[in-house]
Amino acid sequence: MKVCYHPGYVIPLPEGHRFPMPKFGLLRAILRDEGLVRDADVHEPEPATWGDLRRVHDEAWLGDLAHGTLSREAERRLGLPWSEALLRRSRLAVQGTVDAVELALEHGIAANLAGGTHHAFAGHGEGFCVFNDVAVAIRVARARGRITRAAVIDLDVHQGNGTAALFADDPDTFTFSMHARRCFPFRKQTSSLDVALEDGADDLTYLGALAAHLPGVLERARPDLVVYIAGVDPVAGDRLGRLALSRAGLHARERAVLDALRAHGVPVALTVGGGYQSTPRATAELHAVAHRVAAGHANVVRSRGARSRAGG
Repeated sequence: MKVCYHPGYVIPLPEGHRFPMPKFGLLRAILRDEGLVRDADVHEPEPATWGDLRRVHDEAWLGDLAHGTLSREAERRLGLPWSEALLRRSRLAVQGTVDAVELALEHGIAANLAGGTHHAFAGHGEGFCVFNDVAVAIRVARARGRITRAAVIDLDVHQGNGTAALFADDPDTFTFSMHARRCFPFRKQTSSLDVALEDGADDLTYLGALAAHLPGVLERARPDLVVYIAGVDPVAGDRLGRLALSRAGLHARERAVLDALRAHGVPVALTVGGGYQSTPRATAELHAVAHRVAAGHANVVRSRGARSRAGG
């Protein structure tokens, strides 16, 4: 399976910071050690260009990030301390999703071993999200003439509020968020479809809701591409989540989503999203579940572009 990863995805944070930064490198190591991703299939992105970031983000926000002039309130809202390393890391992660989308359109399925930063708005970041990588990637792909219609399937435990706001007036991008009703963000935006689950939702409730809504999402969206935010924070024990999905339930979720996309012949770019288990290693192990399932789908899903070239 083609994946995007850069060592710069991992940077130092202050001691005791609750964001599990090491999980990205640990996920890369797990996939390598299990033989799911060969070194030859790992693409190292360059930092996203400022021009591509401007497709989504306001000049004032980009300027504050470039010059390190975030206000104390903006940094508090972001939840991460500004640094040159954070800026570079964030640009790398955005380009990882841009490149994963391109790889997915070519190969049917691809992954960025970061990304899914769905709380970033045009003019500010929040909830550990500096840029909205998914929105940038979709707009870049559309500008290149690679896609017309797109869908975002967001199964992070937190609503994709930034993504919903950015695509609110875009009839060609369908945003689907299934999340915990009482989790951050406490002021929700309006996605194309929001499914809010109550605290403690278990496998039966969670998977039932997904099965009830996913087919309709694909029918309504009619996407040329899906970006899947496979957050693992709905799993029981997550420090920032309120749901009770089991590990077996997580595996069933990934099978359900990726099987449905394969059945529809839709290319999919997988992003990591959130996860906050007791240790970064435990979180990375959960993130690996989606990539194990995705690796089994590699070279099975065919992109519409490939079908077109074959005359199908």
